[in-house]
Amino acid sequence: MQLHDVWFVLIAVLWTGYFFLEGFDFGVGVLTKLLARDRREKRVLINTIGPVWDGNEVWLLTAGGATFAAFPDWYATLFSGFYLPLLVILICLIIRGVAFEYRHKRPEDRWQTNWEHAIFWTSLIPAFLWGVAFANIVRGVAIDRDKEYVGSFLDLLNVYSLLGGLVTLSLFTFHGAVFVSLKTVGDIRERSRKLAKVLGLLTAVLALGFLAWTQFSRGDSTSLIAMAVAVAALIGALACNQVGREGWSFALSGVTIAAVVAMFFLTLFPNVMPSSLDDAWSLTVTNASSSPYTLKIMTWCAAVATPLVLLYQGWTYWVFRKRIGTQHIADAH
Repeated sequence: MQLHDVWFVLIAVLWTGYFFLEGFDFGVGVLTKLLARDRREKRVLINTIGPVWDGNEVWLLTAGGATFAAFPDWYATLFSGFYLPLLVILICLIIRGVAFEYRHKRPEDRWQTNWEHAIFWTSLIPAFLWGVAFANIVRGVAIDRDKEYVGSFLDLLNVYSLLGGLVTLSLFTFHGAVFVSLKTVGDIRERSRKLAKVLGLLTAVLALGFLAWTQFSRGDSTSLIAMAVAVAALIGALACNQVGREGWSFALSGVTIAAVVAMFFLTLFPNVMPSSLDDAWSLTVTNASSSPYTLKIMTWCAAVATPLVLLYQGWTYWVFRKRIGTQHIADAH
């Protein structure tokens, strides 16, 4: 296996980690409108991700940085062709971070309500747009012989990609509901389990159609295995949620996300961005990669830094592992 193949796999792993961790972040943000009945319950939901949301976003920065360094042509074509949706995602992530920090700075009801609206919309929009973006990458976009995107923004809003957006939105929200049931106590825990059942069934319908479409149009035997794992894990997550095994349900919903991301990358390889104009103009792991020397340096740096980051983030989750409920929320001033 060549180094550019190794870095293709590593980037897939980074995106898997990002969607696994930030996925329940986005889901909890959406649930502040769907699940919480009052401000105290919204504070419970936000506090479940309060210590970890910013660490989860590091995976996105690492995935973007690794793509830039390992596959500069992929990075350039992706960010020029998908400029508007990626800019919207970036703005949402900035506003979302500010909302978490500023929401409690003033006691006025209007102030806190506006920031809670911001948390909801800046969680929902990226959860949807990430699915749109990756569905378009798998489907193929208009790339010419100079490795430049020559399509328009409206070309990205096709039926397949919009379905992909709905799949990621529903899957992340289900993942978030399972996480809430794992991290809370009392009535909100029971209601999150009931909502997770509904969201899981909706996700199953949307995901089955989308993954079958992907397999039929781009898949092979390996992607079919990933699809089977995703479907089986989602069914298992629903079953565990039904019997109150929140830990297993959360783990299996995470496996579902990992299998879906794996299916995306398996259908891509050896391409990184297929061209819908001519297969010969597609970006591949070979023609879009950096030099072997650059990849070698990156590999050594990753080998040293990655275990340290994983240990630190794992320690953070361990410290904040206990459940919380409305009884743990202090009265507002």
